[in-house]
Amino acid sequence: MSAPDLLRIQSFLDYLKFEKRYSPHTIISYQTDLLDFFEFMDRTYGALKLGEITHGFIRSWLAGLKEQQLSSRTINRKISGLRSFFKYHLKRGEIEAVPTANIVSPKISKRLPVFVKESETRDLITSLSQATEDWKSLNAKMLIILFYATGMRLSELIGLKEKQLDLGRSGIKVLGKGNKERVIPVSAEVADCIRDYQQWKKKEFETTTDLLLVTEKGKKLYPKYAYLLVNKYLSQASTLDKKSPHVLRHTFATHLMNNGADLNAVKELLGHASLAATQVYTHTTIEKLKDVYKKAHPKA
Repeated sequence: MSAPDLLRIQSFLDYLKFEKRYSPHTIISYQTDLLDFFEFMDRTYGALKLGEITHGFIRSWLAGLKEQQLSSRTINRKISGLRSFFKYHLKRGEIEAVPTANIVSPKISKRLPVFVKESETRDLITSLSQATEDWKSLNAKMLIILFYATGMRLSELIGLKEKQLDLGRSGIKVLGKGNKERVIPVSAEVADCIRDYQQWKKKEFETTTDLLLVTEKGKKLYPKYAYLLVNKYLSQASTLDKKSPHVLRHTFATHLMNNGADLNAVKELLGHASLAATQVYTHTTIEKLKDVYKKAHPKA
């Protein structure tokens, strides 16, 4: 890959990091996809100037991705990254047109979110109220209760700091994607669980980080630690194939919608940038209504 291409990629990544305030994980995804694209261009077409890249070259790259049997969702992510890259350099005056303009993204089949039934969720939380025999059990209780009570993402919860808690006002300030802050209300019961956890932490460790949740060594929780704990308890409580922290985020949103919550309110609680991302939960609500209709209507 040529030095100019590497410099253009780095310039774009710096823009995402310092101006758009994207997360490190997102920036790494952009970097991986762009490096993949330009390495393909070099192998297939040799050294080209940025303005010489056409939609035909991009289509040949996409054809190769399809041959690798990548999902439509993954391909769309790569197209989106490439579009953003070329638009950035169009604004900088390095190209006269965006070659991705005529690229059509493959359709993605809508998947209904996987969630735990309300009865199973109640049983799970009831069983966890007794699960404080060791620090891992205590962490499992806090993880599952907070995931379900707030709908936070995994990264948001394990990165949650003590100073983000405003338990006197029954709220938690969450720093989401793009460093956007939102406040999630919590019940008095959840606030009491958090206070109990903080007391346990003070007794157990002389010094800890400023993070709310810690391992049995007083260190920051890492994603796999949280995933395995949640997976263990969901496996005991539910027959779902998927048993990840994200399932509890889906459960939070689905239960809100099923009990009449406003779509815009759910959007704000989840920290979605657009309403389109939240609308998937309306499909779940409709499925529930269909089920009620079939069971209750004489002519169904």
